[in-house]
Amino acid sequence: MKLLIDTCVLFPTVMRHALLGVCRIQGWTPLWSERILEEWAHSARKLGPEGEIQARGEIALLKADWPNAIVSWPAEMERQVWLPDENDRHVLAAAIAGSADMIVTLNARDFPRGYLREEGLRHFAGRKHLSGGRMDKTCPVQKGAFAAICQGDYRLGVSEGDEITAKFNRVWIACI
Repeated sequence: MKLLIDTCVLFPTVMRHALLGVCRIQGWTPLWSERILEEWAHSARKLGPEGEIQARGEIALLKADWPNAIVSWPAEMERQVWLPDENDRHVLAAAIAGSADMIVTLNARDFPRGYLREEGLRHFAGRKHLSGGRMDKTCPVQKGAFAAICQGDYRLGVSEGDEITAKFNRVWIACI
């Protein structure tokens, strides 16, 4: 399965690590464009003067880890697609160009299902696709997301098993 990942999902570190961990375990292919990555770097400025620098470092690592994830498209493709928010049309164009199955975004209302269906795309519905619609700490996908979070830049700041599980449950719900 190919997933076009929008900026709003890549930018939060925890969400990015969790989703990419799941992609590795499930054998899913993440996709994004240079424009999506640039939006991430630009958005990171709100974290302060070093936010963009850190984001660009994380983007470089992401490109190294997923060298085939970047998609591009002819300029006319973006003009041919329609979404309510014209600033999101590049995301749809990237998904189409990358032959994505789904768009992963937190802005589902800006990507009406009817328009996505016309292009053979669906929304990524977190719980439905990650755990069959329920929290399940025995789910191998959730375990993979948890491992990815623990191994990533994000530090849980806890050490006991029950405390880690409680923290993960809060993180998991925030991610989906």
